[in-house]
Amino acid sequence: MNSFQQIVESVESLPLEDQEILLEFLQKKIQEKRNDQVKQEISEVREEFAKGNVKWGSVDDFLGELEQP
Repeated sequence: MNSFQQIVESVESLPLEDQEILLEFLQKKIQEKRNDQVKQEISEVREEFAKGNVKWGSVDDFLGELEQP
């Protein structure tokens, strides 16, 4: 039996109230990780912008850039 299956079985053996508490805890942790990822991406974009590696334009401008050799 793999560890994921063991975790699932352990959670299923908990009382419903404890399962709900665990679920809320996991949802908060997942949201925190997503927030951290967004913050990291924003930081990277700001760095690229500061270096002058970001271009502004319309979708047509972007598509035109793709068509150039």
